[in-house]
Amino acid sequence: MKKIIATTAAPAAIGAYSQAIQAGNMLFLSGQLGIDPATGNLVEGGVKEQTTQVFKNIHAILSEAGYSIDDIVKTTVFLTDMADFAAVNEVYASQFNGAFPARSAVAVKTLPKNGLVEIEAVGELR
Repeated sequence: MKKIIATTAAPAAIGAYSQAIQAGNMLFLSGQLGIDPATGNLVEGGVKEQTTQVFKNIHAILSEAGYSIDDIVKTTVFLTDMADFAAVNEVYASQFNGAFPARSAVAVKTLPKNGLVEIEAVGELR
């Protein structure tokens, strides 16, 4: 049985998708952009600021579902410019305690709202 997870502490879906879906003990988070949920706009600044906001959004969705960042087992990072990898990785690394989840990072042509970074995640409640 699947359960839709939604919170106003993270941006509303831009299209026909849910912020996250819980299926059993697994949580599947849709890709998060650096959008401030209060304004619906990308945060000011560059890729570091957007990545920081991405993680605020991820934390909010995890919390709504009763998960924490430590429950993340896999992420996928989408970048519009691989030259931003080191800056994103710096913020990314600061978010986790101990063992990092498995991760893929790919370059894409564009992201919604012309974001610079998007991160999706899969969590497992232990």
